[in-house]
Amino acid sequence: MSDAPVFQATYAVSFGDCDPAGIVFYPNIFAWLDRTFHGYLKAAGGGHAAICAALNALGTGLIGADCKFRKPVREGDELTIEMTQIDWAERSFTVIYQGLVGDDIVFNGEETRAVFVKSDGRIRAGEVSTLQALLKEKSNG
Repeated sequence: MSDAPVFQATYAVSFGDCDPAGIVFYPNIFAWLDRTFHGYLKAAGGGHAAICAALNALGTGLIGADCKFRKPVREGDELTIEMTQIDWAERSFTVIYQGLVGDDIVFNGEETRAVFVKSDGRIRAGEVSTLQALLKEKSNG
């Protein structure tokens, strides 16, 4: 893993993002992880729709997610989410994230995703090597 993040996005935390205790409501963290991933797809390959069209895929759907919350995120914080790496398997890939407020790591998260295709009238996880190659080609091009 290199020191530079694969991609990063910053979010201003507002009152509406928080629970009555003034701490970010945890589902918002998962929504920001998804938004960060889609920001990466836009920057790296023209966006989700363009990538799906190029791969003849239905989508890059989520099949698992996890997050370890280390410190609270509060209203007024500037939250930076870094995609630190992508681990590729045959039919899935795992995106590793860390959330930062200033220099403090406030959470570590991951999403496991698949490239969904239609085959024999069913939706299934296809091989992800074509997505990996497409993203590598776009980032080098």
